[in-house]
Amino acid sequence: MRHFSVRSVDICQPCVETAAIMSSQAPYSAYIHIPFCETRCSYCAFNIYTDLASLVPAYIRALLREIKFASADNPHREIHTVYFGGGTPSLLAARYYRDILHCLAERFSLAVDLEVSMETNPNDISTSYLRELREIGINRLSIGMQSASKRVLRLFERRHDLDAVERALRCARQAGFENVNLDVIFGSPGETLDEWKRTVDAILRYAPEHVSMYGLELKGGTALRAQVDAGALPRPDDDIFADMYEYASRSLEGDGYAQYEISNWTRPQFECRHNLQYWRNLPYLGLGAGAHGFAGGFRYSNIANPIRYVESLNERPAAKYDFPLTPAVAKSTTVNSEEDLYETVMMSIRLTREGIHRPTFRRRFGVDIADKFPDGIRKMKTLGLIHVESDRVRLSERGRLLSNAVIRELV
Repeated sequence: MRHFSVRSVDICQPCVETAAIMSSQAPYSAYIHIPFCETRCSYCAFNIYTDLASLVPAYIRALLREIKFASADNPHREIHTVYFGGGTPSLLAARYYRDILHCLAERFSLAVDLEVSMETNPNDISTSYLRELREIGINRLSIGMQSASKRVLRLFERRHDLDAVERALRCARQAGFENVNLDVIFGSPGETLDEWKRTVDAILRYAPEHVSMYGLELKGGTALRAQVDAGALPRPDDDIFADMYEYASRSLEGDGYAQYEISNWTRPQFECRHNLQYWRNLPYLGLGAGAHGFAGGFRYSNIANPIRYVESLNERPAAKYDFPLTPAVAKSTTVNSEEDLYETVMMSIRLTREGIHRPTFRRRFGVDIADKFPDGIRKMKTLGLIHVESDRVRLSERGRLLSNAVIRELV
């Protein structure tokens, strides 16, 4: 089943930021995983736990120790974005985020225009709570709306309804948040185009600065996948899936949103800088249980189980660790130039306007993208799935619906 993502970026911005990886001063991003939830949604395959609330204080202490370990050999590297994901970060008291940001500020150099994002559940937030978050430096919210349909929300086993989304947005504005993302999912079993249109219409009515729209992926091990496999729910229809994506694209762009990534749209100047770090294949730290990182020439992943994660950071380290590795790392591999090239292609092609910037690609890898993959580029151009321009290679509108096929052909 196809998976789509929607975001938008100004095509004149990429050169300086993407080229920064060639410099020893390349800014980092930090992803911080909060694995706690009250319930597990039926589609969720993330590293989350619903029965470990009592572990929160010990988990935060472990996170602070991990930050100190990770910074030991490189304490002055600039961090320009921080992202609290989950899980449900909004379940935790604001004081924990104050402690984490304070520790990052002690151990790294935080950018003056630091972007700090936090995922939230509509049921968990109040104006007073959000004011606390805003005061400690969190300046971007992502609200998990998921759908405007009561039936779809029940199917997803979500804890909120549309009224809760409206209240959450009102609280966010009252607390002074001027950068809010709404996160929604389309293509669920049995979802009709009319149901999806009501979700898109609600988004336009709420007027967030940023919208993320993800096509449902039926991941193995999820309750929703089990129901579909058992025949209790219909398998999502690819044609309706494509119609939903195209309707959302037209509606959002007609309302002034620009698409900058397969699944993301934005008002001008509200691109998610943290996610751009991933799509440009630039370095980021992964902190917390199950977090993944790419820094210091390593791709790595942390111990997934929060209890074992905490224990690993309480134990006396057996050896010295190379930046950014810590006792919490479960697996790490060094990234060679060829792997880095392929990963850059796979991520950058998702940027619908920016695409793969050819001069930056040449500086980074010593070869032009068209010379590295001449047959694939020629074939995808002939099929009308990509545009090959003097300074970039990017997906066509049709190619956005078939991005996985384009990636497979190139890499």
